[in-house]
Amino acid sequence: MCLLLGERPALNCLARASGIATRCSQLRAIATDGVWHGEVAGTRKTTPGFRLVEKYAMLVGGVSMHRQDLSGMVMLKDNHVWASGSITQAVKAVRSVCGFSSKIEVECRSAEEGRQAAQAGADIVMLDNFVPQELHVAAFALKEDFPTLLVEASGGVTPENLASYFSPHVDIISLGCITQGCPVVDFSLKVKKP
Repeated sequence: MCLLLGERPALNCLARASGIATRCSQLRAIATDGVWHGEVAGTRKTTPGFRLVEKYAMLVGGVSMHRQDLSGMVMLKDNHVWASGSITQAVKAVRSVCGFSSKIEVECRSAEEGRQAAQAGADIVMLDNFVPQELHVAAFALKEDFPTLLVEASGGVTPENLASYFSPHVDIISLGCITQGCPVVDFSLKVKKP
């Protein structure tokens, strides 16, 4: 009887996690087939209360979970930059609090913002909502001047256009579709009479 009480919640969790892992496996295969050696990663867009399962499904599927939670890395978004006054002020304020041991990522809407973030000491620059052609030019320029900087592409990336974002100058490509609108894998449970 206990098995039947937990049947549907267990199958729902399995179906959701398996759908995410399947999508991740497909994305990893696209990267491998495209001979791209960067990281395919999820985003922070997870289902409330279900993040741990979804992040684990990403790992099972072969992609990076980006960060487990807010303590994994500092990510400065446009609102943080606005509240601080500038990218430089935001990065310097965070660095003074978290020290050298925490990575800082800055979401940037232009190549110039990416340059400001790198000059301020960001470890990762996320080029957000760039079309592939703009991304490749910006990533090349950033890597030329800041060789140790990690460059992430995010926003508007789908399984269908993922390969167009591949570049030797792009280290990470993150996709919200890994957890948002992901199809589930259908499971059922049948109990046999002894």
